Amino acid sequence: MADASILVLNAGSSSLKFAVYRGEGETLEPALSGRIESIPDAPRFLLRQADGAMAVQPAPSEGWPPGHPAALECLLDWLQRRLDGPLTAVGHRVVHGGQHYAEPVRIDTTVLAELSALVPLAPLHQPHNLAPIRQLAEQHPELPQVACFDTAFHRSLPPLARRFGLPHALHQAGVQRYGFHGLSYEYLSQALQTVDPVAANGRCVLLHLGNGASLCATRAGSSVHTSMGFSALDGLIMGTRCGRLDPGVVLHLQRQGMSADEIEALLYRQSGLLGVSGIASDMRTLLASEAPAALEAVALYCQQIQLELGMAVAALGGLDAIVFSAGVGEHAAPIRAAVLEGAGWLGAQLDPAANARHGPRLTLAESPVRAWVIPTDEEGMIARHTRRLVL
Repeated sequence: MADASILVLNAGSSSLKFAVYRGEGETLEPALSGRIESIPDAPRFLLRQADGAMAVQPAPSEGWPPGHPAALECLLDWLQRRLDGPLTAVGHRVVHGGQHYAEPVRIDTTVLAELSALVPLAPLHQPHNLAPIRQLAEQHPELPQVACFDTAFHRSLPPLARRFGLPHALHQAGVQRYGFHGLSYEYLSQALQTVDPVAANGRCVLLHLGNGASLCATRAGSSVHTSMGFSALDGLIMGTRCGRLDPGVVLHLQRQGMSADEIEALLYRQSGLLGVSGIASDMRTLLASEAPAALEAVALYCQQIQLELGMAVAALGGLDAIVFSAGVGEHAAPIRAAVLEGAGWLGAQLDPAANARHGPRLTLAESPVRAWVIPTDEEGMIARHTRRLVL
């Protein structure tokens, strides 16, 4: 297999995350990673250091110009001066693949048009995911691009798991459960094969706990249940997103005079840990606080995980292992302890010392249900998919 230099992009509304993977043959290792944040107003370029910390990079004499197109141009220029040789391809995280895309795909005009048609299903994510694809296709048409979907891993959901209690015509029109964080779950399912192959081939619940949070129940590595649904709002309480909510609340808010845009802002940006606590969306801040509202937010967060965990185990008919990942899952020992202590009825026996040192195994040797910490690697997953489709 030829040498590869693959750029991975994850574009959001105000940031552009990137990573460069390089290698020859079957080897593909991260070479550079970082992000450009606060893009619309005052962009800052941060580069990940060898110790994992993010360091702000000095701006050129003219500064980092605002706007997403300028951010991508500056990044490509910076990479051209930093890397030996040209990029081989670009892999993109695309949140929604709809009903059609069950695996990564090389992007052409037809694919781009089909992904653009999915914008109404993910209005806060999809437009930003697709913008750099269009820009690169116009400015660098010779550079192969690959779309990797957060929904693709959940295409294995059983038909009943995809259905809502809505009319059939709406289901056929795309109003159904899609699930998200699929790139993370795909990686975790593969990584679990190394540390616990019996569980990886059995019944697992994977917990992606970051600013966005969800869980996924897998049987033999395939998704059979997930907490997120039609949108990335459903399921677990998140940093600023509400999680599972009675749809009657939305009707009530509309009747109280709130517009669709106002409700969207409330549910996506003003709720979750931030809304409950009134203090912060960051779990580290809340765990360090003794304010009653912070304690309530953390307790509600853990309770919701325990309840969703019970639903996932019911879908599986039993449980062999639990995996914690992403920022909170990998680093917040008190959250893991609360979840696993609440899961004692399932057979999970927490090892407090192992949890304090962040695993990788969190349960006692005799625990019938094992629990693990496995750092996720969505960017690496995208890089490998991109190499497979391009080289």
